[in-house]
Amino acid sequence: MKKSKYSDSQILAILKQAESGVKVPDLCREHGMSAATFYKWRAKYGGMDASLMARLKELEAENRRLKKMYAEERLKAEIVSEALEKKW
Repeated sequence: MKKSKYSDSQILAILKQAESGVKVPDLCREHGMSAATFYKWRAKYGGMDASLMARLKELEAENRRLKKMYAEERLKAEIVSEALEKKW
């Protein structure tokens, strides 16, 4: 996954600027980003503070790790079941 060139604190600062009344096209031009990126951030991080954003990142990382573990265990279980099905 591509790493954002904006830090969490920068994203929150940009969202706070928009809440304070700065127009979205002006913000996008000032920070060099697309309007779609801004709206995606607002949908994902709107109303969060820094601690909630950090917690969200931790949970996403944990979820990614658990999905990987599940996929590995599922693969092992399939290999074992295939081996047991064969008649020696």
